Amino acid sequence: MTDKRKAYEEKLDAQLKEWNAQIALLKARADNAKAEAKIEYYKTIEGLQHKEDEARVKLHELKTAGDEAWDDLKTGAEKAWAEFKAAFQSAASKF
Repeated sequence: MTDKRKAYEEKLDAQLKEWNAQIALLKARADNAKAEAKIEYYKTIEGLQHKEDEARVKLHELKTAGDEAWDDLKTGAEKAWAEFKAAFQSAASKF
């Protein structure tokens, strides 16, 4: 494994941990919301968790891929990351 690959994977791992913590904060805000808003917040959070799961799967695929497949999988991982980031930013703006 190259140093560049390892550093990239560690960066994605750290980002997932940060997003997980931010989702936990959104859950705490949702818990304090009024009943009507709470339902909408939890739907949003559920969608975020789904995107996070997809990103986590892509990271796992990257970590277990051979060197030849790694570059191809990196593209898919970057797409999953971009989708999660956009979804998170949209959700955070609603809270």
